[in-house]
Amino acid sequence: MPTMRSAEDDLTARARIRNAALELFGAEGVGRVSLRAVAQRAGVSHALVLHHFGTKEGLRQACDDYVISLVRDAPDADLGDTAGLAAMLEAGTAVRRYLGRAFLDGSPQAAALFDELVAATGRWLEQGVREGWVQPSDDPPARAAMYVTYLLAPLAFGEHLARSQGVPDVHDLRTLLRFSRAGIEIFTRGVFADERALEAWDAVRDDRGSQRGSR
Repeated sequence: MPTMRSAEDDLTARARIRNAALELFGAEGVGRVSLRAVAQRAGVSHALVLHHFGTKEGLRQACDDYVISLVRDAPDADLGDTAGLAAMLEAGTAVRRYLGRAFLDGSPQAAALFDELVAATGRWLEQGVREGWVQPSDDPPARAAMYVTYLLAPLAFGEHLARSQGVPDVHDLRTLLRFSRAGIEIFTRGVFADERALEAWDAVRDDRGSQRGSR
């Protein structure tokens, strides 16, 4: 029977392996990374990786579960805690890379994660409406889904975003702050100065609805 000390070491090794896999899977994709490469990055033996996760799919599942747990358990950000926000953004680099790969590669957990992000974001936006710091929406579920899609887009299009803006890596903290601030500016200040575009879209929607009703 293992001692308490060896059990703690075992858990620490498992976390190191998972974190190494997050980093490598996010950078290179699951298909291109071997368990031996993960073991080398984590500083453990190949046998220990097999002991904890069994297969590469088992390790990927553990990474997916870990990322989902971060989303479920994440506390609300304290916008007044500048140092805390910076630390949170910097610590999330490997997770953001992994998410980008997961959504591109496709997995049941990635689909579940997207749905959970939309649901959690919908609750957060509705709370903001009640408290007065978010504008009401004509279609709250669609707004929450589009909000999440906009936030995740740089993860999927990071390579193109980096190339078009002449930056080496969209995930480093300086670049992340630049692009995320641009997104927050859009959400806070908007883009259009009047409602002409919105009215045009509503007119098309109403026209299509009347055409269907007349059939």
